[in-house]
Amino acid sequence: MFKSTQTLFHPDQYQGWGKTKRYFEGWYFKIVNAGETKAFAFIPGIAMDKNGEKQAFVQVLDGKKRTSEYYKFEATDFHPRQGVFGIEIGQNFFSNETMLLDLPAESGQVNFSDLSPWPTSWYSPGIMGPYTFAPFMECYHGVLSMDHKIEGELIVHGESIDFTNGRGYLEKDWGRSFPKAYFWLQTNHFTEQGISLKASVAKIPWLGSSFVGFIAGVWLHNRLIQFTSYNGSRLIKSFAHHNKVEIIMENKNYRLEILAHREAKTQLASPIQGLMEGRIEESMTCLVDVQLFDKNSNNIILLDTGRNAGLEVAGNIKEITIPLYKNPKKDNF
Repeated sequence: MFKSTQTLFHPDQYQGWGKTKRYFEGWYFKIVNAGETKAFAFIPGIAMDKNGEKQAFVQVLDGKKRTSEYYKFEATDFHPRQGVFGIEIGQNFFSNETMLLDLPAESGQVNFSDLSPWPTSWYSPGIMGPYTFAPFMECYHGVLSMDHKIEGELIVHGESIDFTNGRGYLEKDWGRSFPKAYFWLQTNHFTEQGISLKASVAKIPWLGSSFVGFIAGVWLHNRLIQFTSYNGSRLIKSFAHHNKVEIIMENKNYRLEILAHREAKTQLASPIQGLMEGRIEESMTCLVDVQLFDKNSNNIILLDTGRNAGLEVAGNIKEITIPLYKNPKKDNF
């Protein structure tokens, strides 16, 4: 009980203490080299099915080559640290400071600095806000760093890749299953460093019914502008076509307009009732047009295009579609 209570306010740490079935937990380490010629996502985690069968894993997504690999480990190879964020899977180690790899085709070490985590408080432990305290959620989410610096080198399929002065992003998910319908996108490569965008829209089961939940954050030069289901923000538009995703949100101070241009995708394993038998598709090469409007000053404070964007569109997206836009004169896309 102490472990689960303590970790509640530290979403980066392992949340699965005491879990034995129908549970998954995974971390998403995105790294892009300084020249933006290489982009990878490394996803370590643990999965437990309805019968209590367990497996640890490390997934590797090569965003530029559009390939993926899934390395399965025995559950006994999974060792989370107590009181801190640190995960050992075999000879691999993952934390908010370093990633040490010893996989069949990937090895080496990269270190992280100047992390920018989503803020936490006693009433809002991370990006889930008060929903963190609901014990029956299908999936929980955490943003551990919107943007950070990378140093180090990896060897991938025999190729040495220097990630020094590259940029990284770090998040995680845990629970039973991914949402049955969702959009997710992220980019921290804009014209200037120090800008990052994360946004998602999902169908959320809730007490026998469901609702369309949303979360977005714009990290803009050391301040985070938040748009969430629980802070008075509104989701105005949520729409996907074969070549684009459009999301528009606003709160009392800001309006956020997003247009993501869909690219070719790569298949990844995803959890269903704890078992990694689902399949999702992710791209890491999308462009995302972003406009952030300050309603108080009537100024556009961000008008830029994010590069190397991760984008997932999954499930029956009609269930999260909000196609009607009531103020077309302000739609700059």
